Amino acid sequence: MAKEKKTAVVRSQERLGDDIFSMWIQPGEVSQARAGQFISVYSKDGSRLLPRPISICETDPGAGQLRMVYRVVGEGTREFSAYKAGDEISILGPLGNGFPDVEDHRRAFLIGGGIGIPPMLELAKGLRCEKQIILGYRDQVFMDQEFGPYGQVFVATEDGSAGTKGNVLDAIEEHGLEADIIMACGPAPMLRALKQYARDKAVECYLSLEERMACGIGACLACVCRTKDVDPHSNVHNARVCKDGPVFRAEEVEL
Repeated sequence: MAKEKKTAVVRSQERLGDDIFSMWIQPGEVSQARAGQFISVYSKDGSRLLPRPISICETDPGAGQLRMVYRVVGEGTREFSAYKAGDEISILGPLGNGFPDVEDHRRAFLIGGGIGIPPMLELAKGLRCEKQIILGYRDQVFMDQEFGPYGQVFVATEDGSAGTKGNVLDAIEEHGLEADIIMACGPAPMLRALKQYARDKAVECYLSLEERMACGIGACLACVCRTKDVDPHSNVHNARVCKDGPVFRAEEVEL
């Protein structure tokens, strides 16, 4: 996949839950895509000028396909949810920087919260180290069974309908889990708590930020986040999530 707008073909789409959809598309070349990256998806409605950034859930290089799992939150994603096999879809990507490689001897927490869960699947598939996968939901559980082949899976739900009642940190505490590296994607409150947890435990931590993005290539500065160091592009304490991220070391960003 080149970093230029191109047309892909929808190969399948299914509904995983209330307003949660899984779509496989075939852009042709996906071997360059890395866990934690995203693609920008364009609407066919000319009135919707900006693309929708959607994380890469998993790839199938042999078939030249990639999978997106996304939540319908507006008219753009509602349009995507109506696509069927054979439809064409315009995309740009892969974009951004993904999660780093991890040495085989390490123990990792792979943590996803809500719609931040899908991008952790490609990471779970690719890492060869010991993995403890913690998935946090408000109530509706989806994709949890798909992680089983790649590591121990622990579920937390806010309403207690499945797994630990509470959040991902409650699940870690309940099961007495330990790791020396954390990789996570999810809502800001979860990432903020994990950053503090990593600091307290002196654990290396990487966070994938979810921000509204416009250009996807770092030109418009619409998705900046506060950082510890000065960004050479803007000369302020900001980083462009779409270009410099979405994955950052926890200590690099302010949440």
